[in-house]
Amino acid sequence: MKNIRAICLYCGSSSSVPEGHREAARRFGRIVAEAGASLVYGGGRVGLMGLAADAALAAGGHVIGIIPRLLMDAEAGHGGVSELHVVETMHERKYKMFTLSDAFVALPGGLGTLDETFEMITWRQLRLHDKPIVIVNEADYWAPLLKLFGAMEHNGYTQPAHRALFSVVGGVDAVLPALEREPEPTLDPATKWL
Repeated sequence: MKNIRAICLYCGSSSSVPEGHREAARRFGRIVAEAGASLVYGGGRVGLMGLAADAALAAGGHVIGIIPRLLMDAEAGHGGVSELHVVETMHERKYKMFTLSDAFVALPGGLGTLDETFEMITWRQLRLHDKPIVIVNEADYWAPLLKLFGAMEHNGYTQPAHRALFSVVGGVDAVLPALEREPEPTLDPATKWL
C-alpha cells in the first residue's frame, strides 16, 4: 500500500457488542497484518480493540499498543503485543497514536472512538495533517452519525468540501481499497500546534 506502513484503529473496548462487529474487528486485524502494515491501537486486550490486536498477531502482524497508565488496569493492557507503550495522559496517547500512524480507521465504538475520530477529522480540516481517515459503517452502525454530518452541512456548520476529509465504507474489506484511492499526503504534520 503506497506509503502506508502503519494504520491506527479506533474502536470500542466493550465486549458486550454484536457478533458482526466482533468479526469485523478480527477480520480487520488480519487484513492489516496480511497487507504488511503495523496495527496501531489503544493498547487494550478487551473488546473490539483486543480482538483486532489478537487477530493481527495471529496473522504474523506487528501490533503497537498505546495505553495511559490510568487505563492500564481498567482496559487490561495487552501484554502480548509487539510493542506496548504506557503513557501518562490521554493526550499523550492520542498524540503518539497520531505520530506513529499513516492512516486512521474507525470501527464501531463509543465515546472514546468518537473523540479520537473527530479529533483526527478536525486536525485534517485545520490542515495540521492530510493523512487518510476511513469510517467503517459496519451494519449501518454509523448511519446516525452520517445523518448528523448531513444536518451540520444543511445548517451551515460545515461545507460540502468537508466531506472529503474522510471516507466512508460499508465493511472492513473496503478499507484498503479506500486507502489506495487517497492521494499521497503532502503536508508535514504541523506537530507544533498539536
